Amino acid sequence: MPRVSASALPTAPLAGLTLVVGFAAGQLTGVRPVAAVVLLAGAAWCALRSVPTAGWWRVAAVVGMAVMAFVGSHLVAPVIGAWPAVVVAALVLAAVTWALVDAPAPRRSGDDGRDGAPSTQARRSS
Repeated sequence: MPRVSASALPTAPLAGLTLVVGFAAGQLTGVRPVAAVVLLAGAAWCALRSVPTAGWWRVAAVVGMAVMAFVGSHLVAPVIGAWPAVVVAALVLAAVTWALVDAPAPRRSGDDGRDGAPSTQARRSS
């Protein structure tokens, strides 16, 4: 079975799983700081691996969304339950992360796809 490198995995599921694993760690240990450590470590890892391809502004937007998802899960947990709230927050975070970090950039007309610059053909015709 071929091995998949960590860099080949998209960040979106890892970001969502960070919320789930952080909550699970807090629930299993009964110690909220353990959950915080898991959340911070996961967020830092996801951010650092995403900056080279997505840039700081997109990563900052995802981190902001993660904070909003975290707070939102606490607000809806009394209504739908703790685990469903965490799962919904994780799915929302994963979707936003996919859109801002993992989704391939749309190709522009005249782009040869190698370096983001117009193709040699397009540059010659200008």
